[in-house]
Amino acid sequence: MTTSGIHPDDLLTDEERTEDALRLLSGPPVGLDAAGKRLSRGSGVYAWWAAPSVLPDLPGPPNANNPALRLLYVGRATNLRGRILRNHLRRSGSSTLRRTLAGLLVSEGYRTTWTDRVVLVPADEARLTAWMHANLRLTWAEDPEPTPVEAGLVRRLHPPLNVHGVAPEHLQAAVVAAKNRYNSSSHPPASAPAP
Repeated sequence: MTTSGIHPDDLLTDEERTEDALRLLSGPPVGLDAAGKRLSRGSGVYAWWAAPSVLPDLPGPPNANNPALRLLYVGRATNLRGRILRNHLRRSGSSTLRRTLAGLLVSEGYRTTWTDRVVLVPADEARLTAWMHANLRLTWAEDPEPTPVEAGLVRRLHPPLNVHGVAPEHLQAAVVAAKNRYNSSSHPPASAPAP
């Protein structure tokens, strides 16, 4: 799940690197506590997985090693450890995944506030992190240039929580609506009128 031993000077094509990443991402997903201990600081791609009972209206492809889990989201990072631990598991202001999940779970009463953008209130940041630990699993693959690999994976797998790079016929309307709901849930304070 970490790296396949491929080095940048091996000159693999983007398609070959995407295939290699897909093989690693299709490995057995691990819990977030275990992932946190094993993630490297290298660049790469990652995949979030969940049981079909989690967000059941958003089906994704099953995991090859554990068909009881399905793909929800694919992302890229220049620092896998930092992206997962400091962004996705901590701050909605810097994680598209967290903002999308909060929008989808709005019926559970997640609250937002405005800083320089819409963010969850601190108690709900902690609550969402706990929800993610309870419901999501992770796989990852190191790659020196993850951008084209992520694009290839999104085009091929159609993860339901991804919006950018997804073909229009695979775009999930519920996800777009959830993102819009989240983004419109708080606003900058109105300016006081000039005296």
